[in-house]
Amino acid sequence: MKISEQFHWKRLTPIGNHYFFGYYDRNPWNSDQTLHLAMKIPQNDRLPKPGEEAEIGTVTVNGNYTPLTTTRAWCHQQGCMELFLKHRPNCFIYNDFDTKDQRLRAKIFELGKGIVGQYELPIYAISPDGKWGVSLNFGRIPRRGYSYADTPISRDYEPNLDEDGLFLVDLETGKSKLLVSYRQMFAIHPIPYGLDNVYIWLNHAIFNCDSSRILWLFRHCPNPLSPQWQTFMYTVGIHGEELQCPLPHVYWNGAISHQIWGRTPREVLIDSKWRGANVDYVVFDETKLPLQAKLISYGFGVMGHTIFSPDGKWLLADTYSDGEGFQKLGLVNVETQELTLLGKFRHHKPAGYVVDVRNDLHPRWSPDGKLVTVDSIHDCDRGIYLLDLSDLIQ
Repeated sequence: MKISEQFHWKRLTPIGNHYFFGYYDRNPWNSDQTLHLAMKIPQNDRLPKPGEEAEIGTVTVNGNYTPLTTTRAWCHQQGCMELFLKHRPNCFIYNDFDTKDQRLRAKIFELGKGIVGQYELPIYAISPDGKWGVSLNFGRIPRRGYSYADTPISRDYEPNLDEDGLFLVDLETGKSKLLVSYRQMFAIHPIPYGLDNVYIWLNHAIFNCDSSRILWLFRHCPNPLSPQWQTFMYTVGIHGEELQCPLPHVYWNGAISHQIWGRTPREVLIDSKWRGANVDYVVFDETKLPLQAKLISYGFGVMGHTIFSPDGKWLLADTYSDGEGFQKLGLVNVETQELTLLGKFRHHKPAGYVVDVRNDLHPRWSPDGKLVTVDSIHDCDRGIYLLDLSDLIQ
């Protein structure tokens, strides 16, 4: 099936197996944009089982895939958090399950050599300056599309308030520390009386553009199997300063699906249904209360993943599948608010479809802002696809 009549998309990964990168909030490329990280997974129709391995490799812009190592810590939405290390350009980091210690760790793989190191904690995200990693307890995430099969979901509804929370990792020294404890989060929670007898976890931690702050989601539900949860977005400085909750559930409830930092250190980008029936792409300054949103674009009018280009002049936005199974990808000119359709990807939902195994496009910019990659299953096999936007955005 053709993605677009106007734009030339190219499949990077081989036909015949399932490949993907993962989430939209991270850079899959190495420093000179010659290699794109990829995962080859054994199946695409059910959640991973304990002990089930996935392959990690790199692919070039010409489609040459090289297998490198394997991991037991992977999921269909975010992979194994594989990312190149800025301070060690020939190395990338990824999460794995250490069978000896029976715990998750982040490992360091050097091209041409193999595994050359590890960190005590798994990594969720890396700061743009390459100095810091952020970690959290994957074993508390009840959604198996965002956590790992070898880490059973915790049976404790309430986490360890003083020893668990959000962790900061010094990627140079390997030292880690508890940056924000659950007790600190409870202390500024907008509805503290609502935290009794509910299951609580953290996920979706992201560094801002100048590596000075982190945002993450604090979530809770009646029990780990419940599909209904409440969401509160927190932010904090990397030294633990200015802990706040700029997006409580009252803003989130049924109106937001995704959040990410914007073009400046305190700007946040979300898809918002605050105006009414349709979803808009908006930004707000987390330092200004009460919150005041600024429109970026009306976009597709439905929920999806959005992310600014490195220069802030463009915005990528995808959608979930519509009634015919099509997921769309668009490019917004921030100055004019104009939306250009880059492609339509038909993602069928087979019998026995598992929501956390679904394939989202998860659009990702290259560091120079000229290339876009997505994960798609429109050709039956899951694969990574590339589009060169140089002519469109010049």
